[in-house]
Amino acid sequence: MTGLPVYSLYGDSLRPTGAMLDGLDALVFDIQDIGVRFYTYITTMGYTLESAADKGIAFYVLDRPNPLNSLSVQGPVLENDLQSFTGYFPLPVRHGMTVGELAEMFNAEKAIGAKLHVIRMRGYKRGYWFDETGLPWVNPSPNIRNMDEAILYPGVALIEGANVSVGRGTDTPFEVFGAPWINAENLLAYLNSRSLKGVRFFPVDFMPESSLFKSRQCYGLRIVVDDRNALDPAFMGIEIASALHYLYPEEFQLDKTLPLIGSRKVMKAVRDGISPQFIASQWQQDLERFIEMRERYLLY
Repeated sequence: MTGLPVYSLYGDSLRPTGAMLDGLDALVFDIQDIGVRFYTYITTMGYTLESAADKGIAFYVLDRPNPLNSLSVQGPVLENDLQSFTGYFPLPVRHGMTVGELAEMFNAEKAIGAKLHVIRMRGYKRGYWFDETGLPWVNPSPNIRNMDEAILYPGVALIEGANVSVGRGTDTPFEVFGAPWINAENLLAYLNSRSLKGVRFFPVDFMPESSLFKSRQCYGLRIVVDDRNALDPAFMGIEIASALHYLYPEEFQLDKTLPLIGSRKVMKAVRDGISPQFIASQWQQDLERFIEMRERYLLY
């Protein structure tokens, strides 16, 4: 044992205090991200980057692969006034960047002014999915246990803030979603009629052992990934939200999806029954602006 103090930044304190950093020469960020805007490791990185700048100490990022590849950029861009712990920066749902690239972007675009040093990966290619890197899979968090869950996470998690279980407390988080008030067969028929690329849906009953609807029977769908390259998970998430609002306008708490969807325009369009294809077309301009900015920070 080293006797060094250990502080949690996921609880009462979300960023290092001055006292935590007293006597330190540098901070090192060495954490596996998942490649999604609302996965909070990148917010913690942003907060600690700010704290390091305030104390005038160096900040090192040991870069790691984006498990969802670093090419695909998808989904609505976070509106500026919705920034929070689940949305540190105006990113799309799937940002297509490594943590090192994000650190460079945060430091410059937010004018943080940290003494940032990114230690680049060797042999990395932007098109790699994690299982193509040759690295062993280690769960980045308890509910992301395999590649399929990581692939589905940016879509299924969009509805997590509402009254829908996304499989936490089951053996298949983010591979299933449901609620006691859902009719699985009706939802299956509706989503099958949407002809979504890259996935198939199957009816499922499940009872979470923890989290939302603990020990209650839920009815919903299991999602199977057929073609991860064809799938746009953020678009799939909007399709699911639209389906739930259309079929269950009284039960589904659409407003609670706003922090993760990150766009009032998108949420209003879902509420108004606008086609998800049209909704997606409306976020393309913001996405293109982000992609143009992103180009300045790509390291690979």
